[in-house]
Amino acid sequence: MAATQANSAKKAALKGANASKALKVRHSTTFRLPKTLKLARSPKYTKSVPHYARLDAHSVLEQPVTSETAMKKVEDGNTLVFQVSLKSNKYQIKKAVKDLYEVEVEKVNTLVRPNGTKKAYIKLTSDYDALDIANKIGYI
Repeated sequence: MAATQANSAKKAALKGANASKALKVRHSTTFRLPKTLKLARSPKYTKSVPHYARLDAHSVLEQPVTSETAMKKVEDGNTLVFQVSLKSNKYQIKKAVKDLYEVEVEKVNTLVRPNGTKKAYIKLTSDYDALDIANKIGYI
């Protein structure tokens, strides 16, 4: 027993201790980071003031479009045409028209124009007349 231990110690001394290090076999080509401890956030300061409403009804609808084609849409298609905020979406436009003019909106089509503005075609339901609303706004 002692002789075999001595022989293996002699071989290790001659060969070196680092020669028999086993390499880790990788079975996947992608490297995955090891899972480490992730502590929950504990911020020193929190947001104390809620943010103001970024787009209210007046900032969504910027101005009515008064071109001849827009007037034709108002008269024939029961559709109002507005220049709207670039950041607004169809739901916000629909809600803004409903809030400001007390009308029901059937659908909203939007168009970003080459000059960088956004135009909205707002089709009203058959219960409301776009010509009356345009007269109320004052652009006819």
